[in-house]
Amino acid sequence: LCPCFIYGAYVFLPFDAPLLPTVSARLVYTLRCAAFATFPIVLGMIVSGISRLCSSALEPFGELQREVEIHRTYVSQSVHLFILYFFNMAVLATYLPQEVLKLIPLLTGLFAISRLIYWLSYAIGRSFRAFGFSMTFLPLLAMLLWNLYSMFVVEPENLLA
Repeated sequence: LCPCFIYGAYVFLPFDAPLLPTVSARLVYTLRCAAFATFPIVLGMIVSGISRLCSSALEPFGELQREVEIHRTYVSQSVHLFILYFFNMAVLATYLPQEVLKLIPLLTGLFAISRLIYWLSYAIGRSFRAFGFSMTFLPLLAMLLWNLYSMFVVEPENLLA
């Protein structure tokens, strides 16, 4: 499903990436796009704080209620996945040709949307969260495989340069 979303957005959304001839310009572009991917994490932190304030627990550092635990777990997992996602997008931006750099904001948007879907499905029931997690993890896995392929097969002479 993720490749269909990315392909449809790539073909039908009317924007192009700016001309980015240097590696440093591509990394800055990736950093700016990644700032938008932090939106679901910050939203989760806000909701987690509000749910902790509104919980009926007598001890604030005692055992957490399910409502508080859902948001805390979501934020923790999202931060870990965002770190992996960001580093893979940064490496991906250095290997992509200029014509395909439109994928960087599309992958960022997919990450943000899929984390929100995961959060919603996790709140509904733990058995439904696999869809949202797979929408986050499988593009991450595809980026990792492409980055390793690019490093070791396409340009092995520039691996550490």
